[in-house]
Amino acid sequence: MSNIDKQEIKKFSDIADEWWNKDGDFKPLHVINPLRANYIKDKVDLNRKKILDVGCGGGLLTEALHDFGANVTGIDAAGPGIKVAKIHAEKNKKNIQYFEKTAEEIIIENKSAYDVVTCLEVLEHVPDPKSLVATCVDLLRPGGLIFLSTINKNPRSWITAIVGAEYIFNLLPKGTHEFDKFIKPSLLAKYLRDAGGELIETKGMFYNPITHKANLNNDLGVNYLMYGKKS
Repeated sequence: MSNIDKQEIKKFSDIADEWWNKDGDFKPLHVINPLRANYIKDKVDLNRKKILDVGCGGGLLTEALHDFGANVTGIDAAGPGIKVAKIHAEKNKKNIQYFEKTAEEIIIENKSAYDVVTCLEVLEHVPDPKSLVATCVDLLRPGGLIFLSTINKNPRSWITAIVGAEYIFNLLPKGTHEFDKFIKPSLLAKYLRDAGGELIETKGMFYNPITHKANLNNDLGVNYLMYGKKS
């Protein structure tokens, strides 16, 4: 069974040309991307590390990790986004491999192959996030690190990530998120443990819709970032 939501793929395919527009539909991602990349760099020496960026979209995080010296591969089920990522990497002379594939497809030849797997802002867009977390862990070598981020599931996250971000401040296209797909941190931690992973840390990510500034904190109420290792 494919772990793909075709409506989600179409949603991101339709706005693929916006990936590298810092003032476009992906502006919030451009703001938080340095935060995410630096967090990962602070937790692991990325130089020459073999990294898989699952659900890489147009390559924002993938390129940032490459710039830190990592050997990065990006995968995404949305073909138009992968095409944009390839063009942008080639234009900027960055040696990054991109594939229009899912984690379930790439694991066939890459089980236990990566030092680091990232899966950021992806879990809330797939039918079976638990299965995706398990696949990401399987892609890691023993002791390898996994970085996950998604949105908490509570009334505050509905008001902030959907009503506020999509309808009041117009930070994201309407329909970007579905509340039913949000995941509580405790549940995501369970997914990680059930997959043979060990939770190390969870941090909140706050985005100010007025100043367009972002920071990490200990408030897991809405967006949060989690990392762990394969036992």
